[in-house]
Amino acid sequence: MSSYAVINPSTGETQHEFEEFTDAQIEAAIAAADSAHRNWSRSSTAAERAALLRRVAELHRERREQLADLIVTEMGKVREGALGEVDFAADIVDFYADHAEEITRDQPISIEADGTAVIRRASLGPLLGIMPWNFPYYQVARFAAPNLLVGNTILLKHAPQCPSSAAAIEAIYRDAGFPEGAYVNVYASNAQAAAIIADPRVQGVSLTGSEAAGAAVAEVAGRHLKKVSLELGGSDPFILLSTDDLDAAVQSAVDARLDNSGQSCNAAKRFVVIDELYEPFLESFTNKLTAVKPADPVADGTVLGPLSSLAAAEKLERQVKRAVEQGATLVAGGTRTGAYFEPTVLADVTEDMDAYNEEFFGPVAVAYRVRDEDEAIRVANGTDFGLGSYLFTTDPEQAERVADRIEAGMVYVNLVLADSPELPFGGVKRSGIGRELGLLAADEFVNKKLIRIG
Repeated sequence: MSSYAVINPSTGETQHEFEEFTDAQIEAAIAAADSAHRNWSRSSTAAERAALLRRVAELHRERREQLADLIVTEMGKVREGALGEVDFAADIVDFYADHAEEITRDQPISIEADGTAVIRRASLGPLLGIMPWNFPYYQVARFAAPNLLVGNTILLKHAPQCPSSAAAIEAIYRDAGFPEGAYVNVYASNAQAAAIIADPRVQGVSLTGSEAAGAAVAEVAGRHLKKVSLELGGSDPFILLSTDDLDAAVQSAVDARLDNSGQSCNAAKRFVVIDELYEPFLESFTNKLTAVKPADPVADGTVLGPLSSLAAAEKLERQVKRAVEQGATLVAGGTRTGAYFEPTVLADVTEDMDAYNEEFFGPVAVAYRVRDEDEAIRVANGTDFGLGSYLFTTDPEQAERVADRIEAGMVYVNLVLADSPELPFGGVKRSGIGRELGLLAADEFVNKKLIRIG
């Protein structure tokens, strides 16, 4: 059985399998990407590449219904969320087309001697992107669009459970007019991915995935002196220090936990609440969270669908059971039915428990009571992760002070679900290296070449 298969998590039914590439097909893909870089990339202008990206965005919108259906079946995304993801991917691609001149123009340097100096951004060559299953279109857009704009070419290894959407994305880039080799989908094994990274024609690798996958990719890349960008896990804190509208804050907390059925790296997962608000917050949060029932992802109004696979749901179940065995309080939930997992709240988690440092990739929330601002920051920073964070306070000075002390790549104050194409995305500590989205993404895989003229 091929590792690339569409297995509907709602039913457990295997609907389609795709053959993994042979080594000869992998070689042909690398050769095509290398040829496209040496020829098309170096002869095309940024404006021409931007025009192709605009067509990519248009095709996302034209095919949004079909694209959404694919990922509902592949990984159980609720259909409304799937449609929104396709739209967001299109917006991201448009963002890079809109900012092509700003991204690629020379950057003058003020010098004290005679003459001129500029930084000119030049492409590096073929890049390997290793993508996750939780956002099949969004993740690809934020990697491929800025890199194609600057002239790099893309070899794309998607998650094995997303082969249909992977093929659909490749078709979009081809139908938009990108030449052969500019964007190549590869159904590669992990061993073949390592060989691609090692190939001297390939100049870098970007991975979004688990810590283990990131470490493995970084090891191979380091051994071959390749640039690497990693977006890994997260256990983002939601810090509530004060509010003049508890119901609104609770709803934000629920929304931040259940986004993508709880399967988002930068979802709020740990809820760190000041002592005087803890009891009313926990009661209201638990009631609102558990009022959301797992349902068929294609049904109207579904917020919480199945997890991406039976294996994912079984892993989450083991994590919750272990937390309770180690002394955590199960406030609500904890029950699995197939790949469906009901909203769950844990409390009384302490530093000696596995749950304190784990990422719960599903609709499980962990609540922490803290005495003051300093303890809130200590708990928020108390894991090896450092992706995103959420802070709710009515005190502007406290917002600035706490945001400055949080160890994370992103801090959102008094709002959630506010990702946007212009905002850089990435983390620190074990949450990764590098940035995607925004203008920073276009600087990850370029030669910032100094040109000094006397």
